[in-house]
Amino acid sequence: MSEIPPSLLGFTTYLLSRTGKTARSRLAARLAERDMKLWHMAVLSALVDFGPHVQRELASRLGIDRSDMVKIVDDLVVAGLVERARDTDDRRRVTVTSSPAGRAVLVDLQAEALGVQRELLAPLSTAEQAQLAALLRRVHAHAHEEGQGPGPSMSSG
Repeated sequence: MSEIPPSLLGFTTYLLSRTGKTARSRLAARLAERDMKLWHMAVLSALVDFGPHVQRELASRLGIDRSDMVKIVDDLVVAGLVERARDTDDRRRVTVTSSPAGRAVLVDLQAEALGVQRELLAPLSTAEQAQLAALLRRVHAHAHEEGQGPGPSMSSG
């Protein structure tokens, strides 16, 4: 392991970035064991949490390029995890819905994510983990307020 310059360790933003990359990499590896990617999990989560979506609105919600969304949804359709249907009133609109199998797989993927989280946060007490989560939610909300910069990115997934 290369030694990190101590001056960088004084920047919380640097620590957040490095820790986020580590967490994303570990989760991506766990999901890859199931032939899944981070975007697959994100799409399933959005469909389960918010219900059926028009495909382009799903892409917008998750900050995924529309052409990338087509590939992600194709993967999930082939796996039987989502269903895609053309709108009868507007054939250009494609609605995506999670299948029962997709909902079941999401439960497993969430368990994997919690496992990675437990490993990563092991040095913290339960109270410290709750405090960290609360603080990160506040920072996340502030960082993603309108006009505060780019949306989510999971390019490695």
